Amino acid sequence: MMDFQEILSVEEWTALKLRALYASQGYRQYKMRKFEQYDLYVQNKDFLLDESVITFTDTDGRLMALKPDVTLSIIKNSRDEDGPQKVYYYENVYRVAKGTRTFKEIMQVGVECFGGGEETLEETLSLAAKSLDEISPNNLLEVSHLGVISGVLEACGLTGGAKQQAFAALGEKNTQALTAVCKKEGLDEKKSALVIALVGVCGSVEEVLGELDKFAVDEKTTSAVVRFKATLSALQKAGVTAKMRVDFSLVGNTNYYSGLSFKGFVEGVPTSVLAGGEYNNLMKKMKRNLRAIGFAVYLDGLGKMAEEV
Repeated sequence: MMDFQEILSVEEWTALKLRALYASQGYRQYKMRKFEQYDLYVQNKDFLLDESVITFTDTDGRLMALKPDVTLSIIKNSRDEDGPQKVYYYENVYRVAKGTRTFKEIMQVGVECFGGGEETLEETLSLAAKSLDEISPNNLLEVSHLGVISGVLEACGLTGGAKQQAFAALGEKNTQALTAVCKKEGLDEKKSALVIALVGVCGSVEEVLGELDKFAVDEKTTSAVVRFKATLSALQKAGVTAKMRVDFSLVGNTNYYSGLSFKGFVEGVPTSVLAGGEYNNLMKKMKRNLRAIGFAVYLDGLGKMAEEV
């Protein structure tokens, strides 16, 4: 019998394994065109990683674009239904590659889940962890919660530009810059200490669970903390947290993600190979009533892992 692993590239073999994994978990494949009307991306540019888009004029005069994002297309071409909708995709996107000024065709495999309750969050994070295991046994899944972080910043009086500056400082683990923002906005010692304490949230699930209650300072933050702790505890019971770390410096795209946010790393690849989270704000913007969570696995960087072997 032919050994497909010998004739397929690392990217192709990984895609095959991940598609089989998602199908086995009840996800159905979603196929889409390579392009969408350009208006879709203009109206939702705040949710894109980069506003640069490759465009062309169709034969009927409409301005079209090679898709720079998969999630927007799936939301646009689906409808609210009873019960969770679970899909996976194997698609290419076209956008400016990170750290460059040139467009690149990027191969992705990913999942999206619309609807469902708290169990959907746990299932998706568990599936992200299993995805990393399919790529390499030496991996790490970093998890954050923008609902907790955003709630704390707002409860302490940081809004608008000051809030964005705080997010940027937190993403760099820059305590000095975060302290400067607090001082500029006139926060008292207690509130400043709480904001700065966000930088210190970094460790295993077991280490962090006991620290989260101190961020429950009002109704909004309490709700976010309770949800986050429930998700982490469920994952702990399911035995999938050994390669998981909670890190509040993972702030990601604050326009895109609204609750859970996570990134996955594997040995031999210098950047994240997996990224995802909850994107309820995007669903509301596109007039959808369901909660949503998903993630993408970026296959184009996995060749570097093979070179290390």
